[in-house]
This record gives sequence, C-alpha cells and structure tokens, in this order.
Amino acid sequence: MAELKRTVGPGQMMLYGIGSMLGAGIYGLVGRAAGVMGGAMWMAFLLAMTAALLTGLSYASIASRYPRAAGAAYATQRAFAAPWLSYLVGLAVVASGIASAATQSKVVALNLNTLLGLDFGVSVAGAPLEVLLLAVGFLLLVCGLVWRGITETLWANAACTFIEAAGLVLVIAVGMRFWGQADMTEVPATAHNPEGLVTAALLMQGTLLTFFSFLGFEDMLNVAEEVKEPERNMPIAMIGAMLVVCTLYMLVALTAVSVVPWKELAAAPAPLRAVIERAAPWFPAIGFTFITIAAVANTALVNTVMGSRMLYGLAKQGLLPSALGKVHATRHTPHVAVMVLFVIIVALQFAGDISQLAGATVLLLLLVFTIVNSALVLLMRREGKLKGRFNVPIVVPACGAVICAGLIAGQLLQLDWRAPAIAGGMVAAILTLYFTTTHGKGAAAAKVRKE
Repeated sequence: MAELKRTVGPGQMMLYGIGSMLGAGIYGLVGRAAGVMGGAMWMAFLLAMTAALLTGLSYASIASRYPRAAGAAYATQRAFAAPWLSYLVGLAVVASGIASAATQSKVVALNLNTLLGLDFGVSVAGAPLEVLLLAVGFLLLVCGLVWRGITETLWANAACTFIEAAGLVLVIAVGMRFWGQADMTEVPATAHNPEGLVTAALLMQGTLLTFFSFLGFEDMLNVAEEVKEPERNMPIAMIGAMLVVCTLYMLVALTAVSVVPWKELAAAPAPLRAVIERAAPWFPAIGFTFITIAAVANTALVNTVMGSRMLYGLAKQGLLPSALGKVHATRHTPHVAVMVLFVIIVALQFAGDISQLAGATVLLLLLVFTIVNSALVLLMRREGKLKGRFNVPIVVPACGAVICAGLIAGQLLQLDWRAPAIAGGMVAAILTLYFTTTHGKGAAAAKVRKE
C-alpha cells in the first residue's frame, strides 16, 4: 500500500510555517489593533507573541515526539484515551481550515476581478457569477497542486511566502526612518478608560485581537509524516518560523504607528497600503494588490494541505472512513481526502456569506489548543522525556493551556452571543456525527495502545 513520502527538508518546512502564519490577516489587522491600542499596539503584539510561542513550543514537542499527520488528535487520544475527544480535536481543526479556505478563495477571486474587470451581470447565492467562477477555478488550481505532490505544493508556498514577506519587509524598510516620531504608549480614551491609560483590560482586548495573527503554526504538525528526520527537523522548522514571524510583526507594528498616526491607521481600509503611500509614494498601488493575492492564496493553499492531511490522519487512526486514508500510488498524496475537500469548499462558495463563522472557528481553535496543551502535560507526566526528541519543560504546556483557556473566556466576554452559539453548535454537530456514524471507536484506541 502506498504511503506518504518523506521528502520535505527543514528549510521548506520553515517556509511552509512562515507562509501559514503570515497569511493576509496582518495586512488588515494592524488597523484594527491601532483602533484598540493606539500607539501602544506593539504591547499587544508582544503579549500575543508570548502566548503563541508557548503553544507553538508545545506543538513542536508533539511533532518531535509523535511525527504523524493529525498529530494533535493522536496526542489527545494517547493522553486521554477518549476517541470522541480526538475526533472533536481533529474535525474542529478541519472545520476551521475549510471555512478559512472557502473565505480566502472568495477574497482571491475579488482581487483578481479588480484586475480583470469581469461583469456578467448575474448573481448566484448573493455573489457575482464571475467571482464564483474565479473562486472555483482558483480552488481547482490549488487542489490540483496539492494532489500532485507535497514538493510542488511547498515550492508554490515558498514563492507566495517570499512575496507576502517582501511586502512586510518593504513596509519596515521604507518606514524605519520614522521610528521615534510617535508616542508608543498613547492609547485611545474611551468611556471605560477616559484617561487613556494602558490597563490590564485593554491589554487583554488587544492581545485577543492580535493573537490570531500568529495562528498557522498548528498547520505544520499535519505535514510531519512527509518531513525528513521529523524528530529533529520539525522543532527546528516550527520554532524558526515562529521567531521569524514574531520579529516581522513587532517591527511592522512599530513602523505602522510611526509612519501614520494611529487614528488615521485605524480608519484606513488598507492600513499597510496607507503606510506605503506615505513612506514610499513611488511604489505602484497595483503592487499591493498582487501581494494581497499572494498572501490570501497562500492561506488557502496551506489550509487545503492541512485539511487533507488531517482527514488522512484521522482515517488512519480509525476515526473516519478508511477511503480517506488512501495514498496515490505515484504521487504519494492523500488524493481521496483532497478531492473530498475540494467538493466541500466549492459547495461553500454557493452557500452565501460565511464570514459569521470567523469568530466561531477562532473559539474552536482555542479549544483545541487548550486540549492539546493539557494532553502534552499528561503525556510528559506519564512518559517523561523521550530520548532524542524535543522535550520542553512541563511548565510550557501548562501555561499554554491556562492562557488559551483565558483567551476563550476573554473571547466569550468580547463577542456577541452568535459566535459562541455557532461554535457550540459546531461542537455538538461534530460529536453527534461521531456518536451516530463512526464505527472505528474501539479501533482508534487499539491503534494507540499498539504504539
């Protein structure tokens, strides 16, 4: 039987991680963060970076200890011996990836159409037909690339990563001469904070917002079965990627509020473009459109890779139909899982606006991080340090679990009732699906016991 092939080196894996974390979020998130934190935006990024690094270190340890697709679900099953919980972890990640890929494909289509100028005068499910067709064509290209092979996929990822990283480096390079010209402690005065002080509540709000710009490191774990010497290379790639992204984000945050006053930055529809327009007016506006397309396309590509490997890994653990665990004999890719993902994501293109799922999927990921950090604590207490693997101090996953649980509580306080309701509904649907359709409940636990 064909299996996934270990062809990915640490450099490619690091680029994959950088691309999965950078995404397109930072290009718009800077403005929203400025509206909440003002010139002190860098403080929120610093705290969010610390929180993300703790969970990232836990994931790096899991990748080294148990290098396999759907590694988070595997670690959960190994720790808690509860297939339903592993199923919830796996499908919650898949659901977040599918929602993200569907959303990003529409964003790519909209940006492409600004260049092409198509107008068929027909709408389907509330969206212009030309946008839907461009989105489906883009998804066909992405899924075809993922089906063809992990090596080709990672080369495409590397190209997009260089483009989107270049956009951030450009912002820093043209704006660094403005450093020191803004008050880096000024925050907006509000009814709850009339004196404009940096309070614990304000920092929590800013951290909640900026934390999500660091998401993506968890996607790296699902490619572990295709990495050479994963016990060594996965931690190097994951930690290296997080450090690169953290450095870029901190420098971008400092530069943005130095070049453009935070009030203008918060009101700008494209905040980083506003920074470029002021610091480098010679840069063509169309250039940022291409950078945005590359960033969004990369997010969709990474989520498709993640989703297909997660479905494959869950099938191999006996939690999903075995057909999803098939690997193409010559391409060495989980082709059935890729095709299933393509059908689901295309169907979502015609299901209308799915932006209301954003808050819910964020809550799902925080739930996953809390469970996985807790699982690593139990595994380290039970199995101790594994020789030749990347072992973090037990305080790292313990703090990661506490912080992620705290962020969930913060999100529940910040959001209206709809996002938690959707997240709760998705959890209920996943568990209902498990208890009514899964026939491999015992098989999943048996597989882990054998290993």
